[in-house]
Amino acid sequence: MSVKYNIVERKNPLDKNAPSKFYASAKADGEINLKAIAKEIAGGSTTVSDTDVLAVLNDLIKAMTRHLTQGEIVKLGDFGNFQITISSDGAETAEKVTAANIKNNKITFRPGADLRDMLKIVKFEKYKK
Repeated sequence: MSVKYNIVERKNPLDKNAPSKFYASAKADGEINLKAIAKEIAGGSTTVSDTDVLAVLNDLIKAMTRHLTQGEIVKLGDFGNFQITISSDGAETAEKVTAANIKNNKITFRPGADLRDMLKIVKFEKYKK
């Protein structure tokens, strides 16, 4: 199986007069939800049911939410790390920077070694409509 891609035309946001260029853009080809992943994990084990796995995954999400909102990095071993990152408007002095300067936040994921290694060998193919 390979990752599909589309070709998209984009203007240069820094130079509106520059000619457009064409770029490859990853195309999602389906999706899987938490319940299906739980069934898949349970299918590889004779000791745990998909209900048990789903319960653990749901509790993982709750625990991650709690720890991320406390400003902690959530380290999940070989899976990877999650952390909240922010962007803000600049100010003339450090004293003028307050929470009001924060304009955006997101959760950043840094994959573990196995996921990074997968990126080195993944195959790509053009998406066919």
